[in-house]
Amino acid sequence: MAGSGRRPEHRGPPELFYDEAEARKYTQNSRVVEIQSQMSERAVELLGLPEDRPCLLLDVGCGSGLSGDYISNEGHYWIGMDISPAMLDVAVEREVEGDLLLADVGHGIPFRPGMFDGCISISAVQWLCNADKKSHSPPKRLYRFFSTLYTALARGSRAVLQLYPENSEQLELITAQAMRAGFTGGMVVDYPNSAKAKKFFLCLFVGASGTLPKGLGTECADGEETHQAKFTNERTRFRNAKGKSVKKSRDWILEKKERRRRQGKEVRADTKYTGRKRRPRF
Repeated sequence: MAGSGRRPEHRGPPELFYDEAEARKYTQNSRVVEIQSQMSERAVELLGLPEDRPCLLLDVGCGSGLSGDYISNEGHYWIGMDISPAMLDVAVEREVEGDLLLADVGHGIPFRPGMFDGCISISAVQWLCNADKKSHSPPKRLYRFFSTLYTALARGSRAVLQLYPENSEQLELITAQAMRAGFTGGMVVDYPNSAKAKKFFLCLFVGASGTLPKGLGTECADGEETHQAKFTNERTRFRNAKGKSVKKSRDWILEKKERRRRQGKEVRADTKYTGRKRRPRF
């Protein structure tokens, strides 16, 4: 159920569509990586996580770990689920920091109650609306997914699921099964008047219902590009204000290695050469 930075073409189940070649091509596409990172940033923002502690998040349809990279860079921990072995193989090769599970979320979320502080999903949930096998019932698979997800999330937490609905009926089916499973919340639509920038985020609350966040670019019908640019600039200044290390710098590498040590993973010892730029090879 690999997430995608583009609207998926339903040419079969994701575990078959994303073979080894497709998985590598997808992960190496700079445009896909950029879009995936932007949507992951927006999804994590909509989770409303506490700023004073790291959280454990579930990434549904984690694919090759592109969305997980953003979660790790924000200082959080994550577990990713995906139905595509090829995508998970690429994630392992990339040495992502999250733990990975090969699974069909249509069979449910196999984790203990209240385990996660939040859940994100990028471009994956709409796959559950496909009946790829005779035994598949989209309403039943969606309900199984949402009911077990509700149980696996801590009370007061959120799930933010970015998706590409094919039509209003599919959107209604997904939302109805989420509400039937006990969630409250609704759909947050960013840039609703823009054909290219429009994005759907199903924002779900566990336990007490919260105030549904406003979608970006909803202030007026014109000037979506202006709103989008303003939003990007504001987030850039916010990241700088938080004092985050520049990506790929020595400090950034040391912080990443320290997070991996806390997770109990083997990490090379720090030396004076850590983070040093290498000369180009001839």
